[in-house]
Amino acid sequence: MDWNAPMFWWLAAGVLVAAELATGTFYLLMVAVGCVAGALAAHAGLGSTGQVATAALLGAACTAGWHFKRARSPRSAPADRNSDVNIDIGQTLLVDAWAADGTARVPYRGAAWNVRYAGSGTPAPGEHVIVAVQGNQLRVAPAAPR
Repeated sequence: MDWNAPMFWWLAAGVLVAAELATGTFYLLMVAVGCVAGALAAHAGLGSTGQVATAALLGAACTAGWHFKRARSPRSAPADRNSDVNIDIGQTLLVDAWAADGTARVPYRGAAWNVRYAGSGTPAPGEHVIVAVQGNQLRVAPAAPR
């Protein structure tokens, strides 16, 4: 087997992709894209300086682009308030009566659950929406009128 320059670039790209799969950091994939650019530059006949420059420029550009894309995207809500993590967030339930400490016991999904008032003011009986799940306790706020 001929161990020429493109072979080393392809090998480096493969190692970086494997490392990305093992660690889950997407930035290694961007550096692997740079190594692929280095391999293509080697196949095109560029010298070693041109290969390294091509790999470095494209790898750095992809890494910076991914970093700025992530910085601009909105952060997801914490897991206890994120409806993508917990299907109960946003669901409604009926509270018949509140205890003095702002808690109640209500039937929800076929079981009795402890709920704690998370709205402003004094809790009142009626329909409430689940805004968070903390352990085995549902945090609820008054539902918007329909």
